[in-house]
Amino acid sequence: MFDVSKVSAKGQVTIPVEIRRQLGIKEGDKVLFINKGNTIILANAAIMAFSELQEAFVGEAQRIGIQNEQDVVEMVKEIRQKRWETRDGNNA
Repeated sequence: MFDVSKVSAKGQVTIPVEIRRQLGIKEGDKVLFINKGNTIILANAAIMAFSELQEAFVGEAQRIGIQNEQDVVEMVKEIRQKRWETRDGNNA
């Protein structure tokens, strides 16, 4: 699929509607321009950031011993309890 857009005097281009739909880009969103040699890739910045975050966390659950949703619930309870105790200790 090819779409063409004209560059304005200010260097601005309009992203074709079908491309905006495919990338989930709406007014005010930020986009990335990724240089791959002679090709520039346009990407939704928020989706790329989320994907990179997901990749960064791959294997972390196993590393800290989380095996299921109940483990996550228990971990949150422990953290909340520790924060509550720390807050209580500072206010005494």
